[in-house]
Amino acid sequence: MLKTQTRHAIDPATAKALDTDQLRAHFHVGGLFAEGEINLVYTHYDRLILGSAVPAGGTLTLDRVAEAGTPSILDRREMGVLNIGEAGSVSVGGTTYQVGSGEVLYIGMGSGPVTFSGNGRFYVLSAPAHQTYPTRLITLADARRVELGARETANERVIIQFLHPEVCQSCQLLMGYTQFAEGSVWNTMPAHLHDRRMEAYLYFKLPENQRVFHLMGEPSQTRHIVMANEEAVISPPWSIHAGAGTASYTFCWAMAGDNVDFTDMDMVAMEDLR
Repeated sequence: MLKTQTRHAIDPATAKALDTDQLRAHFHVGGLFAEGEINLVYTHYDRLILGSAVPAGGTLTLDRVAEAGTPSILDRREMGVLNIGEAGSVSVGGTTYQVGSGEVLYIGMGSGPVTFSGNGRFYVLSAPAHQTYPTRLITLADARRVELGARETANERVIIQFLHPEVCQSCQLLMGYTQFAEGSVWNTMPAHLHDRRMEAYLYFKLPENQRVFHLMGEPSQTRHIVMANEEAVISPPWSIHAGAGTASYTFCWAMAGDNVDFTDMDMVAMEDLR
């Protein structure tokens, strides 16, 4: 079963007038990981699609998505697939890839339908592409690790980069996830902006009775969205994207836009946050 919803772009002047329910309606994505379903969100921010596929021991095939406007979703798009569940398989272009927990499969433009099987919980990201790069399974051993932060500031963490120019070539999709050291809960702080790219976060490995307070908005007009396990949030290019959890968690970050320069960001000074 395929379900798709559309999220339209919101400008910062409109966003700062939204109440909690309205903010969640535009930027929060819940109920993604439903057994036996593919759930997608088509955003008007750089036309990123985010979603999930949970075959639950069976098989699910992702092919035509009306919102993409092509016979098959990958006709003009690339895709990244992160498995946050048990081992599963993804079949594309006549090849089946065994995707372990925490591994990412990059799928190039024009690869055709994508079939998900097994007990994986697959987080799916797709962005428009201008050429085809090879489909590739990226394991944890292949990924690039960057250690940042400090225990004293509660943001000691490792950024694990999968779709990154030094790991796997892509057109515009960047993707990876961040894990925290024991006792650290702050992600992406100090905050930053990158007006040339939008971003999406998926929070996972968070205990069911705990929450992450995701910060968004212009630096002078910050707002928050309360996130539960396996929920995603859409971050417009004009918005900061940071947060803190009440317990340990992991989050997957993905970007799409003008370039694949991971360091292309505009830092926001702590004293400028409001």
